[in-house]
Amino acid sequence: MNNEVTKEIALLLQNLGVEKNDINWGTQLTILAAIIIITYLCTKLFRHVVIPLIHKITARTKAKWDDYLFNTEMMKAFSRLIPPIMLYVLLPFAFSNSPQLLNFSLKVCLMYLDIVTILLVGTFLNSLYNISNEHEKLRNRPLKGIYQMIKLITIIIGIIILFSIILDQNPTNILAGLGASAAVLMLIFKDSILGLVAGVQLSANDMLRPGDWITMTKYGADGYVIEVSLTTVKVQNFDKTITTIPPYVLVSDSFQNWRGMRETGGRRIKRSINIDMNTIHFCTEEEIQAFIQKGFLDKKTDTSEKIVNLAVFRSYLLNYLNNNPKVNKDLMIMVRQLQPASEGMPLEIYCFSDTPDWIPYETLQSEIFEHVMAMAPEFNLRLFQRPAGTDLQS
Repeated sequence: MNNEVTKEIALLLQNLGVEKNDINWGTQLTILAAIIIITYLCTKLFRHVVIPLIHKITARTKAKWDDYLFNTEMMKAFSRLIPPIMLYVLLPFAFSNSPQLLNFSLKVCLMYLDIVTILLVGTFLNSLYNISNEHEKLRNRPLKGIYQMIKLITIIIGIIILFSIILDQNPTNILAGLGASAAVLMLIFKDSILGLVAGVQLSANDMLRPGDWITMTKYGADGYVIEVSLTTVKVQNFDKTITTIPPYVLVSDSFQNWRGMRETGGRRIKRSINIDMNTIHFCTEEEIQAFIQKGFLDKKTDTSEKIVNLAVFRSYLLNYLNNNPKVNKDLMIMVRQLQPASEGMPLEIYCFSDTPDWIPYETLQSEIFEHVMAMAPEFNLRLFQRPAGTDLQS
């Protein structure tokens, strides 16, 4: 191939009136300098004329993807292809009389072209990642790990091609040699391979998105996912510490994702208080009349049937929750008894706040149970708690 190119160049030089034997080192250096100047001018022309023109065209379009695909970084990476390509084409004119030097120069150009191509693919993948972050359906997918894996594959292929250029070998021969050491390569890139498989599973099954609140007690993670990459998932805990978890652990082990709670628009309140069972009794006539006067019982209530004060309290609390503007009425609201224990009769409040935000949720929960504890004596009920030293003293 090089011999054919050299013959064609020699023929071209003869047509221009330059004999092959007349080309000395001075002529070669002059031609080389001219080639370098032409390459430099073409690169500068592309960067200062073509790139601004492309930016003006993309700025006029309504689509956003072209702004990312033809951004400054992408166009600079593309401009790096110009010098090795032009030098590869023009260098035979300078070294037509020096085949060994020409062969070495062309190898250097190919190596340079291989490196800048790897950089171009990396920049292109960064642009694709930015485009996917702008897409409504893709922005919440953990795609960063997949893009990183494609980059890694590109780098590996680029290194193989680089060695094939240096050794004058077919890339397939080098790949065949690497196949014999596949076990070693799999051991080296074990985390990357597992991370890629886990990333695909997390994305396909919609198990995890950046911004999700997850809890994984085994690894000390309780906070928001800030990044999902090829080898790590970063979780910012509520104390502002960062926990890193391998992606494949999220597939093999269980974790709690609170996204459903946020999408529902409410957060569950599920807490109980213990009622002293000695204070649970049938209401007397005086108690029933007092409950009617206070509005705890309807005036039309059949007083001939026996009424338990705890049942009146439960009915009151259920009505209180249904009329509380901070309680989500679209989700379950319930007041129930749990299994009696040595600490008394547990009375559980089960409802949802109207917001998933933490501070309003805790405020509502506190208000509800402060009200429950303050109202219990109104129904002649006493809350159970273990006696303290002051109780024994009194």
